[in-house]
Amino acid sequence: MRIAHVITRLILGGAQENTVLCCEDLLRRHGDDVLLVTGPPLGPEGSLLRRAEASGVPLRVIDSLRRPVHPWRDARAYVQLKAILRHFRPDVVHTHSAKGGILGRAAAWALGVPAVVHTVHGAPFHPYQNRAARAAIRACERWAARRCHAMVSVADAMTDLMVEGRVAPREKFTTILSGMEVEPYLNAGVHRERVRRELGYAPEHVVVVKVARLFHLKGHEYLVRAAPEVVGAVPEVRFLLVGDGLLQDRVRRQIEAAGLSGHFQFTGLVPPERIPELLAAADLVVHASLREGLARALPQGLISGKPVVSFDVDGAREVVLPNQTGLLVPPKDAGALAAALVQLAGDADLRRRLGEEGHRRFADAFRHERMTEAIRRLYAKLLEAPPPGP
Repeated sequence: MRIAHVITRLILGGAQENTVLCCEDLLRRHGDDVLLVTGPPLGPEGSLLRRAEASGVPLRVIDSLRRPVHPWRDARAYVQLKAILRHFRPDVVHTHSAKGGILGRAAAWALGVPAVVHTVHGAPFHPYQNRAARAAIRACERWAARRCHAMVSVADAMTDLMVEGRVAPREKFTTILSGMEVEPYLNAGVHRERVRRELGYAPEHVVVVKVARLFHLKGHEYLVRAAPEVVGAVPEVRFLLVGDGLLQDRVRRQIEAAGLSGHFQFTGLVPPERIPELLAAADLVVHASLREGLARALPQGLISGKPVVSFDVDGAREVVLPNQTGLLVPPKDAGALAAALVQLAGDADLRRRLGEEGHRRFADAFRHERMTEAIRRLYAKLLEAPPPGP
């Protein structure tokens, strides 16, 4: 097959890692002709461009393909994207993210590409937007959904959200878990003692790790609000915040105001290959984001054998199974978050039991090879019996 993937930017993130791994698998395992089209990786989140280049994925960077809405620049990106696709002549165009998804589907549909697919990695519209913005984004997604043949959801919750928003009918969606490189998490335990020493943790410390950009809606403020109660009940708790972002200074100030600077540690931006050993150094994972498709930190923690505490949002409940692999708490409820963390921090046997079950259930389910094979089967199905074109 000739397959073009389109994504807005290759920053360090779940959707981006998913896309690069899929392109690599299509090239190496299936022998397909692949082209990855992206905008510049602007922002403080880091870049996967070098990773994609090093693995041999053919790349085209469109400078005008950027996240903020800008009519003139967006029109230019559409024209450039259409020209690139016309020259490449793909059998399949697979789009990701909001801007890349809308412009990519529009361009592919206008060119009559035989199979146009879009992946919903996260909710493009959500309750934390103002009403006008939410309505506009929903309308754009409906328009774009009519310009593709199939849609992939990384969690059943994403399909439910899009169907309830009347973006597309349920039969247009297929759930395919977002794959990752599983082995580093399976084998991360060998690094535990070394990394704990490097980070300054003593054997008695119970380390709670949160892996997320320090950005709006990622929920760091709820963890900071919950921390005094957790530390009061289990003084040995230490919090490890992995990631960087616009809100780092604000979060630091909140921690200082709570008098908990000695209990929190920031790693800053780290390369993806560092995440498994940081999870291995921890005793449990917390994820307090207010919106996600299915946050990668959840399966990563579970595959590493760590129990997870998460707000009950979007796809979290599909892997965080209460009292089996972790604990779910209501969104924005710092008190419930604190209680769940106290329960796990104070019970090593419970942590072990939940972590072992999470590892057993999900070690194979999130392999990127399985993801790519499922995606490629979808491509083949569409190409065998192509629906009506534009």
